[in-house]
Amino acid sequence: MRPWRRKPGGTGAGREQIAALGTEPMGRLLLRTCAQTTVSVGVFGIYALTNAFFVARGVGPAALAAVNLLAPVLLAVGAVSTAVGAGGASLVSRSLGRGDPAAAARAAGNAFVVFWVCAAAVGAAGLLTLGPLLSLLGATDGTRGYAHDYGQILLAGTLTSTGFSSLMRAEGRMRFSTLQWVLPVVTQMCLDPLLIYGCGLGVRGAALGTVGGQTVSAAMSVWFFFLQRARPYRVTLADLRPHGPTLRRLLGVGVPSFLVGSGATVVAGLANTRLVAVGGPLAVACFALCGRVGTFAAMPQTGIAQALQPLVGYNAGRGLAARAEQATRLALRATVGYGCAVCAVLLCAAGPVVSLFTGDPALHARAVGALRLLALVHPCAGVAPLVCARFQALGRPRPAYLISVAAVVAVRVPLLFALGRFGTRGVLVSFPVAELATALLALLVLARGRAAAAPAVLSHGPRAEPRGGQEGAGAHG
Repeated sequence: MRPWRRKPGGTGAGREQIAALGTEPMGRLLLRTCAQTTVSVGVFGIYALTNAFFVARGVGPAALAAVNLLAPVLLAVGAVSTAVGAGGASLVSRSLGRGDPAAAARAAGNAFVVFWVCAAAVGAAGLLTLGPLLSLLGATDGTRGYAHDYGQILLAGTLTSTGFSSLMRAEGRMRFSTLQWVLPVVTQMCLDPLLIYGCGLGVRGAALGTVGGQTVSAAMSVWFFFLQRARPYRVTLADLRPHGPTLRRLLGVGVPSFLVGSGATVVAGLANTRLVAVGGPLAVACFALCGRVGTFAAMPQTGIAQALQPLVGYNAGRGLAARAEQATRLALRATVGYGCAVCAVLLCAAGPVVSLFTGDPALHARAVGALRLLALVHPCAGVAPLVCARFQALGRPRPAYLISVAAVVAVRVPLLFALGRFGTRGVLVSFPVAELATALLALLVLARGRAAAAPAVLSHGPRAEPRGGQEGAGAHG
């Protein structure tokens, strides 16, 4: 089969969307972009909450604890998708910024291939070793059956577990990126009650609902990247061929995100294991419930970091250093301000929030106190991911490596072991303390990075406009 040929040109609408990243007032641009990315991840956060609600209410606390035991496995797959998404988005936005759509298409195609290979490997390995894996993750007699049923289905669906929305944002397609989250999540939210209650499938229904939504997302991404014509580039079969220099740059920029995700996997696994030892399945269920609430509450911070990447990457590619720095400053203020606000809300409303998800008196009593402790995470939670996103967007992975590795090896794991000796409360307290230390480390690295010599992409002043209106040109089909 021969790949279709790339056609020159692109559409006026596509060029305008990309050009806006370098011309629209930064405050307004960041607000608009953050709103769309926050809606995207916020919708997924709503699904995480409703999924916890359906499992807890429809199956029971033991099933909710079992689902949470598999969180490290899901985080591992998510770490791969985040890594290739961050690396690919950085290459795509900077390539489009300098008027090179062919390089953008090659970066996107190679990102697809890396994810597919890694996801297939994780899924196959997980299915082959699921029994021992569940023992390692702390499964007990009360949770093993639920976790096995849930894990089998999710691991079988790993190839569909990302829609590459970060690559869509990299070319300024914020609306479709939002739709890429909304439609699959709506699908999942409709399937969950139908399969859990209507078909009586329990945790299997929750897993099937998740994979069903992921399949919708994967189908949308294939249409967007490989078939849609109204874009500055289109991925061809030739772009799927591994290209050494592109792969090295993609992985070099994306691996810090993988390390962050892998670190979250390790910390979640250690926390679950410790909670099983000191508090039993009820402590794990409590942690799972608070984790879902915390994940939803942190979604706008994730949205801010996602919004920052294409703004910094595109403007770096065009040599607009001042705009890239302005975007970073505004995003830092936004993420800290939001974190303080959500912390205050959770401290005041922990009881009513927990009541939404459980009527079990024992679980409710423990979850309220835990949620108040974990609320202290939020003021600092968005700082390190945002700083890492900024360096990755600039194509400077080393500072992001430092933050992501040190946060796990020197901060989170040691604090979890040290404070975990004091029981369940010690495990919970380790999270806000670690978040504060990680945020301070990230700000120190950011300050040193700004003081150091500017990266080559920002050192030559603004670039000239591409000749012949070629910005954003490329395959449009």
